[in-house]
Amino acid sequence: MRKLRDPETGCPWDVEQDFSTIAPYTIEEAYEVADAIEREDFDELRSELGDLLFQVVFYAQMATERDYFDFGDVVGGITDKMIRRHPHVFGTDEERATGKIDGSWEEIKEEERAVHDDGSALGGVAKALPSLKRAQKLGKRASRVGFDWPDTKGVKEKIHEELGELEAAVGGRDAAHVEEELGDLLFAVVNLARHLDVDPENALTRANYKFEQRFRAMEEDIAAEGLEFRKMTLESLDQQWRKAKRRVG
Repeated sequence: MRKLRDPETGCPWDVEQDFSTIAPYTIEEAYEVADAIEREDFDELRSELGDLLFQVVFYAQMATERDYFDFGDVVGGITDKMIRRHPHVFGTDEERATGKIDGSWEEIKEEERAVHDDGSALGGVAKALPSLKRAQKLGKRASRVGFDWPDTKGVKEKIHEELGELEAAVGGRDAAHVEEELGDLLFAVVNLARHLDVDPENALTRANYKFEQRFRAMEEDIAAEGLEFRKMTLESLDQQWRKAKRRVG
């Protein structure tokens, strides 16, 4: 990486990069790791983990050039954090004998966050997180200080309320208002997922996969019957969709 970043003999593309230009690639690589895991393609996972590690090395080299930190600092930091968060493994004889205590992980994380506390219960939730994941974390943080529904009943009522507000916004033909109300509806659905102990990102990923499998099966069936997709009626397409659902699940 040092050679790639050398201003005289390195790669021009690598030399001109900075933290902000590399960040989108890091997000992309993390998703490719998750995709390889989802497909249980472990040869691909090995490759993708290398790509993700390369991102860490890239950042560390750029930081070294500016005297911020180096790769050793990154490794040392995460090592210290894991030791600090696992007193039942790395702690004193007494802490190890006590064993894991429920909630201790979150308590230790809260203590760590207090160092960079901005005074809000929502402090430290990264703005660059995928929106579903960030909504989940914001709801969880608010819940810790008592701002939450006691059960799913209230969340479901909120979803119906937001759906009604979305329908009203659609009737008003105000695009910005429609977007706002749709966002509120999605946020409420994420809160329902949190109450059901379901990861909304994983749920949507699986829904995407299921839709793709069924749609491709439908395309195959239509082609096998010698029909043209774009010329079929919605009623006929719905019948094909139901058949595909029965075939691929």
